[in-house]
This record gives sequence, C-alpha cells and structure tokens, in this order.
Amino acid sequence: MRPAPPDTHPTADGRAAPHGRRPVCPRCALPLSTCLCAWVRPTANRLPVLILQHPQEARQAKGSARLLQLSLARCQREVGTQFDDAALAAWLATPGGASSCLLLYPDDACSARPAPQAAPAPITPLVRPETARLVLLDGTWRQSRQLLRQHPRLQALPRWPLHNPPPSAYAIRRAHRPGQLSTLEAACLALAGLEGDAGRYAPLQAAFGGWVAARAADQPAAHRAAGQDLIGDQPDGPA
Repeated sequence: MRPAPPDTHPTADGRAAPHGRRPVCPRCALPLSTCLCAWVRPTANRLPVLILQHPQEARQAKGSARLLQLSLARCQREVGTQFDDAALAAWLATPGGASSCLLLYPDDACSARPAPQAAPAPITPLVRPETARLVLLDGTWRQSRQLLRQHPRLQALPRWPLHNPPPSAYAIRRAHRPGQLSTLEAACLALAGLEGDAGRYAPLQAAFGGWVAARAADQPAAHRAAGQDLIGDQPDGPA
C-alpha cells in the first residue's frame, strides 16, 4: 500500500504548500490567520500612486502599503533597493511629464535634497490629478533615505510634505518622532488634499484603524503590558 500524500494547503500563487507551512491568502499573500482582505476598502483615487518599496518592508506582514495597494484603484508597487533608471523614468512618466510627479516626503528628511521647496498648493494648474502622480517610498526611515540617496531622479522630484498631520493610528509600530505616519495614512492625507476630497478616503482610514486594532489585540498580553513594540520598531512610509 502506498503511503498517504502529505497534507497540503494552497499558497498565494494557487499551488499547494507542504505540510507544516501556514496556508496563505491568494489575494493579500498573508497567512490566513492574519489575512487583511476584510479591511480592504475599494477607493477610486483620481491621482495615481507609485509605491517604491524596500524589499525588507515588502516582507513585513504589518506594513500598511499592502492594504493601501489592495484598496486603491490606481496604485503601482515596485520592490527593490536599486531601480534601473530607464524603468524608473517609465514609472514616473505622466501626461504632464516627470515634473508633474510629487514625492511624498519631508523637505528636511534627507541631506541629498539640495534645497527645500515649499509645499505646492492643493490641485494647482501644474499639479492636476489627471496628469500627475504621487510617489511614496515605503520602508523604515533609514531604508527610505537610502532609496532617495541612490536615485537622483527621485531627488529631483518636487516634494509634498505633510504639515501638522493628525496623530497616527499606527499603534502596532513605534514612531521615532512626533508626526510620523504609516504609508497608508500619509497617502490618504496627501491624496485627500491634492484631490480636494477628504471624504473619499475616510472609509479606508477607518478600516486601517480597525485592522491595527485587530492586529494589536492578537499580540501577547505580556508584550502589551511591558510596553514593547507589538510589531516592528519604526513606522513605514514617508511622513
């Protein structure tokens, strides 16, 4: 008699996972026990978003960019530490040219920037959702600064810093300074300002808060009582 085949589970690409591995969701690619698909809120953003993500952040189950990408109708994510310049130019291409792209990043956060620029006014004639693109660097602050320093094309983009943002709901990662937000929170605030429609992003922001609360509740009580980081040590994202 032949031995019975080992137990298998579906993986993110639809194949069977060997016995012992946790089954993963085919949509969000997270283990089924931490699947975030219930928190996805389809959001028809007018301004397309390009996320340049550090590989280490791409492997983080607590990163907010995954929920952001699954929710936004117009969102492209590229993972790497050194992007080909021709490919980067293509990703930044818009009907208004690369100058119509905005990098969501503080002016004073990286010395690679030769001179700070004032934040553009929401939806100016030079920055229209129909011809522009919002660019985000997703990773820890150290990783995002590394991405910026290694890509002169990104350094040349006009910046959109968030001034006096509201407190972050990202309780599952520890901020290093006040005003730091997750990638999802920063993107929603920037899109709402640039598009002039805060209500469009309210459901996604509320869902993010619910997801964070659910993840925090899943952490061991001892970690919460000790005040340790529940997940991670830095916020992801550009704000």
